[in-house]
Amino acid sequence: MALLTVIIAAAACWFLGAIYYMALARQWVRASGIPVGPDGRPKGSIRPAPFILSALCLIVVAGMMRHVLAMSGITTLGSGFVSGAGIGLFFIAPWIAINNAYALRPTLLTLIDGGYAVAGCALMGAVIGAML
Repeated sequence: MALLTVIIAAAACWFLGAIYYMALARQWVRASGIPVGPDGRPKGSIRPAPFILSALCLIVVAGMMRHVLAMSGITTLGSGFVSGAGIGLFFIAPWIAINNAYALRPTLLTLIDGGYAVAGCALMGAVIGAML
């Protein structure tokens, strides 16, 4: 059951990311500085490697989040949501901000990526909390 919980939580977060970044695609492409083709789409965006890597990384995050929430006694959807949001807001988003600041990336990129970290972790935490 633990592995299934991790996979479901990671998949939920991955699909949220697909929706989130499709909604913010223009702003993200502009803020990230990725070169685009004549059609306005990022060059090389058809490659599957980033999508596979993101899925694998989300499984790792969900696995550790499940461990932390289980060890903390978080066993409801609501408490999982709040705990996940806290992980995204106070661990992952600041790390993104640090990396983007040193790389001289625009603040908008940090807000977009940090927003996904918070929303994705909140969803992941809710799923895990509901399934513990």
